[in-house]
Amino acid sequence: MDTFNPPRRAFIQGALATGFALAVQPVTAGSIATDSRALDSGLAGIPLDDGILPVYFARPTARSSLPIVLVVQEIFGVHEHIRDICRRLAKLGYLAVAPELYFRQGNPAASPDIASIIKDIVSKVPDAQVMQDLDATLGWAAAHGGDASRAAITGFCWGGRICWLYASHHPQLKAGIAWYGKLEGAHDALTPTQPVDVAASLSVPILGLYGGQDSSIPQDSVERMRQALQQGQSGSQIVVYPTAGHAFNADYRPSYQVAAAQDGWQRLQAWLDSHGMQASKAADTD
Repeated sequence: MDTFNPPRRAFIQGALATGFALAVQPVTAGSIATDSRALDSGLAGIPLDDGILPVYFARPTARSSLPIVLVVQEIFGVHEHIRDICRRLAKLGYLAVAPELYFRQGNPAASPDIASIIKDIVSKVPDAQVMQDLDATLGWAAAHGGDASRAAITGFCWGGRICWLYASHHPQLKAGIAWYGKLEGAHDALTPTQPVDVAASLSVPILGLYGGQDSSIPQDSVERMRQALQQGQSGSQIVVYPTAGHAFNADYRPSYQVAAAQDGWQRLQAWLDSHGMQASKAADTD
């Protein structure tokens, strides 16, 4: 892990969540906890023109030229669930990096409820800023043991929408997996483009994983996205789990649906493997 002077380290620690976000408490008893054996994992900071972008990373110990997976947060930021996703991916042999994409607007982990996070933080985050921060994260990963020619992205909820948009922004990606990210929405100065707008022109193959009972992403929206994808040549696919709602992979929340989550995780691995992202699993010793 990179070393930093004490003030910088304190800033990074303060900008990233410790444990689970306040808005999701209490955490359900079945939340998955992935250990860090045989992994290098921790916090780092990426210098930008307007500050330090905090990231959480995990990678197999003493390995280089690793395929890179960018992990894009839910609205709750890079809290423990997203860190655990990074460790799960590192166990599969990837360098997984999750940047805190709200660090300029605030720390969502300290917000008391979802409505406050959306109003005070998420609604102020420009898509263009997010694309630039993900570019910087990919550059950092390539300089810290990753292979930039084998890079992919996955994202959850808010990050699922970003997954589609970043694939359009950075067509050199090998693949993406978008978990229940919104496909349609308002067009304004901060969000000028929505996933359905770029679907037909995508060149990166994206696997979309959605819940049939997700009231925030209606099935007619999913179908419009599917039809738009069929007009293009990316080979993207959408899988709908008929009985699953939103956030079905969030094992720390009541929304978790184990069958859909496990199937989605298997599909993620198969999708990465079939699109040039093969990795060697990290050795895991007791």
